[in-house]
Amino acid sequence: MIACAPVKGYFEVNSYFWVDDETNHGFLIDPGAQGHELMHLCHENGWIIEKILLTHGHFDHIGGIAAIREETDIPVYIHEAGEAYLVDTHLNLSRYCHCDMTVHGAKHFRDRDVFRLESNLACSLRVIHTPGHTPDSVIFYDQRHDAAFVGDTIFKGSRGNDQYPGGNGMQLIRSIRQRVLTLPDQTVLLSGHSDETSVSAEKRYY
Repeated sequence: MIACAPVKGYFEVNSYFWVDDETNHGFLIDPGAQGHELMHLCHENGWIIEKILLTHGHFDHIGGIAAIREETDIPVYIHEAGEAYLVDTHLNLSRYCHCDMTVHGAKHFRDRDVFRLESNLACSLRVIHTPGHTPDSVIFYDQRHDAAFVGDTIFKGSRGNDQYPGGNGMQLIRSIRQRVLTLPDQTVLLSGHSDETSVSAEKRYY
């Protein structure tokens, strides 16, 4: 099961719960704000979150972590290139919105790593590195259910901003063409700031 939970900090961001229906265990992807409210949803639905996965380190995707850590010690994971964003308010953009924000103690992953639920090893997400919006940007691909959590790499009818620190427009286009749009056409793309779309729908723009 995939549940989208829009949260509002400085911006509105789509956070996602990816939960195994059999065990009620899952992952929380991009808790951008309102961490206590996200935890309330877990308690209300009986979801047990094994890991927090980040598509990249911008402040609007990590802003709920501090509140979540007040309640639990769920481990946080980010691409190895994202550590600098977690600890630098210039890179993660929080200083420009007057809400200095850092996250310490995250664990790192690499391209092609696979996250499996400890409660059900058949449930997994594969990391696909998609630099361009930021050097650490990734998508998490669920092959079993034809879905991908794409962060700010691609949106419905548009793509991520490449003008922030570390952004690279040519690299972003290459990531979209070679690493997102090569997924099966029916793959649903779940982004950080737009309605869902699909690989087949976005191919018309590239």
